[in-house]
Amino acid sequence: MSSTPQIKSVQGGVTASKGFTANGLYAGIKQSGDCDAAFIGSEVPCTAAGAFTQNNIRASCVNWCEKILPSNDITAIFCNSGNANACTGVQGEKDTKALAQAVARCLKTKMKSVLVASTGVIGNSLPMESILHSIPGLVQGASTGNGRLFSQAIMTTDTRFKEYAVRVVTSQGTFHIGGSAKGSGMIHPNMATMLSFITTDSALGTRELNGVMKRVVDWTFNNLTVDGDCSTNDMALILANGTSGVKISSKSDLKLFERALFQVCNNLCAKIAEDGEGATKRIEVNVVGGKTYKDSKLAAKAVANSNLVKTAIFGNDPNWGRILCAIGYSGARFSKEKLRVCLGKMPVCKGTSPVSFPEKKMRAALNKKVVTIDIDLGQGNTCAVAHTCDLTYDYIKINAEYHT
Repeated sequence: MSSTPQIKSVQGGVTASKGFTANGLYAGIKQSGDCDAAFIGSEVPCTAAGAFTQNNIRASCVNWCEKILPSNDITAIFCNSGNANACTGVQGEKDTKALAQAVARCLKTKMKSVLVASTGVIGNSLPMESILHSIPGLVQGASTGNGRLFSQAIMTTDTRFKEYAVRVVTSQGTFHIGGSAKGSGMIHPNMATMLSFITTDSALGTRELNGVMKRVVDWTFNNLTVDGDCSTNDMALILANGTSGVKISSKSDLKLFERALFQVCNNLCAKIAEDGEGATKRIEVNVVGGKTYKDSKLAAKAVANSNLVKTAIFGNDPNWGRILCAIGYSGARFSKEKLRVCLGKMPVCKGTSPVSFPEKKMRAALNKKVVTIDIDLGQGNTCAVAHTCDLTYDYIKINAEYHT
């Protein structure tokens, strides 16, 4: 076995990690009849951690999970789509608890060993009778081959499922990290109308898993934006069951795990941004040269969240002045003399002055499916990346008709 750690992308999502099964089916929520109930189970109890929306209006499932985590005794996750079970009062809280209880009963485990997530329309109560009726079949039908069904069942306005997984080869052995996410609109730091579920067959303590998860979420999902709206239901959950036999304990092991987890989360972010409601392009904002990470992050998020930048990219308009404007109000420290901006890998700004560029080549670069904005703040050695998409006519159409 190679003594040099290797991280390689592999096919699959949450069941790419050993010892996990998943499933998805129709439970009577969506009028379309598409899958709307999803399940992840582990053959052994997991350590688990999570990160949650910072919106002060929160769905009961967010409170349920946040009270439980971090934990070393999580066996399953239940998620429904099509109904957020948010702003549903005491009944919503009772329904979240009933969902956990129903899954726990099927698994013969404790109610607090089950995490619950919901996503969809806000303000409507869940059709509990049909959901509870479906749960035994959902749990019993879970398998290693049904990870794709899970990814499809958590979708709302998404146009495609979102999965990413890696295999990590170390001197101790091989472990995996796999993830599935949903998100298309109502996406804004911190967190998004975004649910992300991550599994790993490596073993970590609750303190270590909680710490690394929150760091990576801050570097990835908290730098993801589509439209500036922060949802009531956002969460990112991770389960570690240790079935690979690889224990993450030393500082070097933890750094390797962090790198691998970042790769999974960052790729899921890119997939969400690419599938932004009405989007025609994914935009990646790469910032270097920040005096601190906070400076780099502030600049990246401001540019990614600028509607003026996003509409310019939609129109293939190399309007770099809008990028500078966002950097200027971001709160990030930068050197006016050393500031550099590249659009589609072509320099457009040096200091605060224009740099000439080939117009035909620039328009071709802006017409690609992925457009990069590279910024050097000229102050230090830190970096940050933010993901977003262009803002189009179809975004308005989708959201104007969402409830109907």
